[in-house]
Amino acid sequence: MSNRLVTGGPVTDRRAGARLSVAAITSTLLCAVTLVLAYLNKARCAGGPFEESGRSIIFDLTKDSNVCYSDIQFLWVGRDINEHVFPYLSGGITPDGQLIGGAVEYPVLSGLLMWLGGIGADNDAAFLLHSALLLAPFALLTAYMLGRLAGPAALLWAAGPPLVLYAFHNWELPVVFTSVAAVYVVTVMTRYSLRARGIAAAILLGIGFCLKLYPGIFLLPLLLHVLLGEHAEYDPRARRYDVRGALMVAAAGVATVVAINLPFALAGYQGWRASITFQQLRQADITTNSIWYWGLRPQFGNTAAAETSFQNVVSLASPLLVLASFALAAWIGWKRYSITGMYPWIGVSGAMLCGFLLFHKVHSPQYTLWLIPFLVLLEVPWSLIGVYLLADAAIGIGVFRYFYQLGEGNVADIEERIVQFGVWGRAALLVIFFFLFVWAAPRRLDLLGVPGAEGRALGPVSTTGHIAPATRTAA
Repeated sequence: MSNRLVTGGPVTDRRAGARLSVAAITSTLLCAVTLVLAYLNKARCAGGPFEESGRSIIFDLTKDSNVCYSDIQFLWVGRDINEHVFPYLSGGITPDGQLIGGAVEYPVLSGLLMWLGGIGADNDAAFLLHSALLLAPFALLTAYMLGRLAGPAALLWAAGPPLVLYAFHNWELPVVFTSVAAVYVVTVMTRYSLRARGIAAAILLGIGFCLKLYPGIFLLPLLLHVLLGEHAEYDPRARRYDVRGALMVAAAGVATVVAINLPFALAGYQGWRASITFQQLRQADITTNSIWYWGLRPQFGNTAAAETSFQNVVSLASPLLVLASFALAAWIGWKRYSITGMYPWIGVSGAMLCGFLLFHKVHSPQYTLWLIPFLVLLEVPWSLIGVYLLADAAIGIGVFRYFYQLGEGNVADIEERIVQFGVWGRAALLVIFFFLFVWAAPRRLDLLGVPGAEGRALGPVSTTGHIAPATRTAA
């Protein structure tokens, strides 16, 4: 098997950099067009006449039948956004799990974005527009970074169906930005030491944790990457472990989370704590699109006692399996490190996300936006990506048609089958992606991180795209 070096000198670097720049700009421009379509899709549910609360009357009439529902518009009422109450400083949660006052169910930075989107709005249509304008720059920056990292593959993010369906479904775009920005910092900004890049990335992941939690799980593979280093060393006697750097990465991430949350916790503990309690009390029901409801729930009876038993099982099994998947992903990453001399922190992060999405009791449709960057960054077969997008559309579109038919009292057998195809199709592919991610090479490895690419430290790459064991010379 013949090998080729990752980069070929200054001329190759300049040409590769130019191609990546074109890909990044193209991706950003197409993303802007997609965002307009995404807004128009959701705006079909918004507009006068309005109820006294500022809710669009058309929203309740068409949100499911026309598949234009968004959490942004829905939460205009019920979280005191329409009253312009600053979140978390007041309110709390009732014993039956209902949020009251200024409490919201999301971490503090998402709550802050919700409040900012409501400034100047007196109805849900204006709130949707203001929120879209607030969120759009994060999608554009993500498109640019993915273009710089992965070339044309970034179009999956910038012009794919998920962005149309979910860009303004919830407040996901900022948190996706923080995850991609962490990868960008570690991979591209190689003029700085790995330790410095790791600390900067940890801060970004800490910010992401304060938006939607999930980027926090990437801190483990990141600190392992910093601990082990990015240059392959196969002589155990020559290895140098940066223990101090790994501890600094962990401390930076934790300190960021504490610094952001502490003011809210001190100013209004009950309102701040309510967001955590809400998620703890949330049940695996028909709205969660999880394998637990569609796979395990039918094994229990239809009594209230059976429902309680089911929820108790899920509350125990779900977190245990999520944690087990994290451990398995980290261990497989270590096995790859023992072969290639490089810890695949991006692939391990993607695998951990797959485990979370598969076993968590809630799998909302817009979570697909979390996964798309990993499908862009890592060499996953496009055929599998196409099937995943099909299954995702079955949820993102089919579940609302299913709710509409149930709400009308109609038979919904066809819609239910579509939803189940989406649930089990996504679940099967998440299992496949879990293992593929850890072993996958980065897309456009020959162009990755130009100039001064991290790819240079990966050693020779075979013509099949797999990373061959690096030598000191190649490194």
